[in-house]
Amino acid sequence: MNHEIKRLCQKADQFNRLRIQSAQVLMNEEEINVFQTFPLLFHFNHPTLPGYIDGDVPTGIHLYEITDKHRDILANFLEVELPVKTSNINDLIGLYAMGSTSSVGQSSESDFDIWICYPHQLEPERIKLLNEKAWNITHWANNFNVELNFFLIPDNKFRVDNDANMTYDACGSSQHMLLLDEFYRTALHIAGKRILWRQIPFEHEQNYDQYVKSLYESGELNPQDWLDLGGFHRIPAEEYFGATLWQLYKGIDNPYKAVLKTILMEAYSWEYPNTELIAMSYKKTFQEQTYYDENLDPYCLMLNKVTSYLMSINDSKRLEVVRACFYLKTEENLSKKEIHDNNAWRRSIVSKFVKQWGWNDQEIAYLDNRKNWKVSEVSKAKDVLLETLMGSYRKLLSFARDNNISESISAEDLGILSRKLYAAHETLPGKVDLINPNISPDLFEPDLSFIQVPENRTNPAGWYLYNCPIENNALMQTPKLMHAKYISKLISWCHMNGLYDEETRLHLYNQGSDLVEQKLNQFIQDLHSIFPIYVPKASNQALSRPCEIKHLTIFLNVEKDPTRHWQDTQESVLNQIDDVFSCGEHKECLIGSIDLIYRNSWNEVRSLHFDNEFAVVDALTTILGKMHQEARPPEQIDIFCYSRYFTQQISQAFYKKLNEYIQLRLDSIAQRSVQTLWTGGRKFAFYFERTGVTLQHLESTVDIYSHISNKKLSTSAINLKNTHFTETAEIIESHISDGLIQFFFENYHGGFNVYIANADNEIETFHHFSGSKDDLVQNVNRFYASNNPSNDLDEQINFNLPQFYDIGALEDGKLFLSPYKSNGKNSF
Repeated sequence: MNHEIKRLCQKADQFNRLRIQSAQVLMNEEEINVFQTFPLLFHFNHPTLPGYIDGDVPTGIHLYEITDKHRDILANFLEVELPVKTSNINDLIGLYAMGSTSSVGQSSESDFDIWICYPHQLEPERIKLLNEKAWNITHWANNFNVELNFFLIPDNKFRVDNDANMTYDACGSSQHMLLLDEFYRTALHIAGKRILWRQIPFEHEQNYDQYVKSLYESGELNPQDWLDLGGFHRIPAEEYFGATLWQLYKGIDNPYKAVLKTILMEAYSWEYPNTELIAMSYKKTFQEQTYYDENLDPYCLMLNKVTSYLMSINDSKRLEVVRACFYLKTEENLSKKEIHDNNAWRRSIVSKFVKQWGWNDQEIAYLDNRKNWKVSEVSKAKDVLLETLMGSYRKLLSFARDNNISESISAEDLGILSRKLYAAHETLPGKVDLINPNISPDLFEPDLSFIQVPENRTNPAGWYLYNCPIENNALMQTPKLMHAKYISKLISWCHMNGLYDEETRLHLYNQGSDLVEQKLNQFIQDLHSIFPIYVPKASNQALSRPCEIKHLTIFLNVEKDPTRHWQDTQESVLNQIDDVFSCGEHKECLIGSIDLIYRNSWNEVRSLHFDNEFAVVDALTTILGKMHQEARPPEQIDIFCYSRYFTQQISQAFYKKLNEYIQLRLDSIAQRSVQTLWTGGRKFAFYFERTGVTLQHLESTVDIYSHISNKKLSTSAINLKNTHFTETAEIIESHISDGLIQFFFENYHGGFNVYIANADNEIETFHHFSGSKDDLVQNVNRFYASNNPSNDLDEQINFNLPQFYDIGALEDGKLFLSPYKSNGKNSF
């Protein structure tokens, strides 16, 4: 072996051992057991071991030597004997941890991200089995509350174009060489071949491949001994925007880490085209330095890079945010006594930084108390973090636009990421905002007070929320948490953000509604019992479609109960109620108010309130308007009624009517239907068509026929002309959705037509479109990404990008519609 490479190899092994020891100091017993066991589960495939696959799954890790320690681990932890390996063939190159493991950034909340590197020549069927096995081992680790994520990496991944799929943990096309940059600066060798890149002298980075080839040819290196993912000395600028979007998405759950990584992308773009990558700084220091310290710690290197950039542009405000994020990520809590002596090196590093920053004891103690922060501190922190993240996004957007840089992220990944960010961050009327992205573990409040202010008072009318009892002294000294026009918005906000649990005391000061404390308590208890806070994340498939209502909860007569003031209603009268929508001689509707709280397929939670004379009509129209023709019915509908009388009859009547209308809206056979509804002494007609549901107040039966005549009903309500396929109009009708911009590409031999549906479902047609679809998608996304309806130059961020679909024909002539997949790059 080349003498210099041999020296570096010995140093890499030494540093790697130190890092593994440092990582395990921070692990609990179960994490250590899982961490030491999982390599054996990939080296062997045996029925007695977790993750076993009955098939030709790749097994055996190159250069992995079994010791007595491994036998003891299996015997003590899994209570099984070490299997006998029946083959000398080793299919896997190695296992490598990347990210925060063993760095100053490793914390109690850190997961383990493991790369499984394999030869790219492996058959697809065997790779599929390996992926299945990896998932089995992930689920096994979950049984011990250990988050163990695996990523399958072929050895040629960074030498070919990126066609990876995006998942919750995998970044897909949003970044490629930037991923290699992070791997090279953070990788921890767990098992298998050593990483070659670190051993190749720094001065040969420009001609890395040629130099490595010469070492192989001369016999100074054996290619069978190394993992070689290739060299690099620069990152294509095309990756910065997609990588920033990915970090914004990851910031939904892990904002502290995301702030550091997002501003790192900004720093890289600021140095463009002469960007100095952290991985290169790491490599240079590693090869020159004889000891391991913070100058080789991945998180410290990232902090130093970001700090240098922010100081260069005199951005002291964001620099303070970055420092706080770094400190909180380490969980060192310098104001408290150290528990582990073995952790002194981390504490020493963090103490050195804090001293340089000039923080006082009060500032440190405030951050160390993060796990006790409540709603006011968490709300403030979230606003600061979000402002910082969006500031970086704006700068990266401007960078890409100003330099006319094409983005490497695919159209489908861009659409999915933008919708995830839209669902998480877009503030909309009725949307229940989540304020605690893992900032504090518990926002429980022992007391919550709801105070109603009527019209024509000093403060705006509506409901006010306080986290204290209703006592003059307490209330006067407590700022309001939130104001809303209707109380269900406050209730749903408290529930979804964890302010309420069964021990919370509720207080009510009512000035005009029919709400009483007993009803308030029942309302929030009902919501708490059936509407989960945590659900699985929205799938990529769901995000590629218009959003649909998944879980709908309906609360009748919370604020306004027409039966509240009735006197001594007799049982005989109760039995005579046959129409709750038009009851008695005055044709009174017994539903005075309707509150909807629902979760859609993008995992947004929204609340709506109706309390006028025709609340039933407005609520039904609104619910139906959120369903496109091809939508699935809600997976769950729950209905609660808080009337003084007729509770069951009112619930059943509304539920029956709602189900009937949902079936008519989603019925793909009955394309046209008219339903009438008497409520509050008036008659309304609901017109069910493929494009949606329209409503008309009827003065007479003749109005129904005049409306139908005016609509000039045809096979297609949107009345597209000169379409290439006969059924094109119908397939577009079935998919258009209110509030979304949608592009439909009608493909045929030699070209395509474009149909654009706006947010109001109005369609514009472009026949025989000349040019590339990729270019069209790029330009449209560029426009919408920098276009904000508010026209606020400081807030020009729009995550509600259009959706793009391809329309094609199968061999039997039947049309299909699928999310558009780009062939090239996206330009911003």
